[in-house]
Amino acid sequence: MPPIAMTFTAAQRHTFTWIAISVAISVVVWLLGPVLTPFIVAAVLAYVLHPLVERLARRRVPRVVAVTIVEIAAIVMVLAVVLLIVPILSKQLPLLREQIPLLADRANTQLSPWLAHFGIDVALDTASIKAFVLKYLDANLEEWLTTALSSARIGGSILLAVLGNLLLVPMVLFYLLMDWNNLVARIAGLIPPRQRERAHSFMDECDSTLGQYLRGQLLVMVVLAVFYSVGLALFGFDLAVPVGVFTGLAVFIPYVGFGLGLVLALISGMLQFAGWHGIVGVAVVFGIGQVIESFILTPMLVGDRIGMSPLTVIFALLAFGHLFGFVGVLIALPVSAVLVVAVRRLRATYVKSELFRG
Repeated sequence: MPPIAMTFTAAQRHTFTWIAISVAISVVVWLLGPVLTPFIVAAVLAYVLHPLVERLARRRVPRVVAVTIVEIAAIVMVLAVVLLIVPILSKQLPLLREQIPLLADRANTQLSPWLAHFGIDVALDTASIKAFVLKYLDANLEEWLTTALSSARIGGSILLAVLGNLLLVPMVLFYLLMDWNNLVARIAGLIPPRQRERAHSFMDECDSTLGQYLRGQLLVMVVLAVFYSVGLALFGFDLAVPVGVFTGLAVFIPYVGFGLGLVLALISGMLQFAGWHGIVGVAVVFGIGQVIESFILTPMLVGDRIGMSPLTVIFALLAFGHLFGFVGVLIALPVSAVLVVAVRRLRATYVKSELFRG
């Protein structure tokens, strides 16, 4: 029996070729993830920051000066966000050291009898809790530094990699912002001429979708950071500003960021105030904040332009993070925005096709 020869049409060959290219790129990203991390971080930052550079350049600011101004401003903002952790640690750790044993004793005397009425027997080992606190939270700054330095010596390669990335990202970002327009033009030049119009239309729609999402989400984060900071300050929280700003910035990850900020605020309130004042303050501020975010800010500033629900965003972050590590988290939203546009166009093509119409 003669062998059956399989023949493919030109459209099928083109489709298989693009699928193979996509798979090859995914494999390269997966294999070279640690090496590509600083370059992908810089590329994402360059995509976000290049409109500011172009705006300054249109006002006849030399491009080198414009790139330098924008990059320095971005570095200062990142450092400011990182430094939010310092007041939280410096104030919360001593309070945790003092209050956790007291909270454990209070739980044994008040919570345990109440739970016993429902047939739930709970008894905290306060002695073990106090020993744990004295062991891990009673260390002074010198002991913390000694432990950190010894860990750095043990994991020297990891420390060098982190420091190398911290130095490499700003450098790569500077060159990308300087040559962004030429780089985009060179990439566009690789598209086959017969496909350029369709590809440009597709990328313009992706850029519009992602840009709308990022700009709207940034405004939501700023407004919520101000709201949570002011709201917690009105209730007398000492850490109102760091906790409020952290919560506002963390809402970039739907629900997860809000939950982290809520837990942090509850801990701060329980350690600072006696009684229910802190818990009531957190409930009021975060309850109003969630209503404002869900029913006013997100629909008005972000809307449905990206076509991704919060659960889809969470799934994309987790899925890409699992597949590609930290690099996957960085590219999750941009790639998801592209996939949303692609699925939207495929659906439109399918609805117009003979397969759908019968």
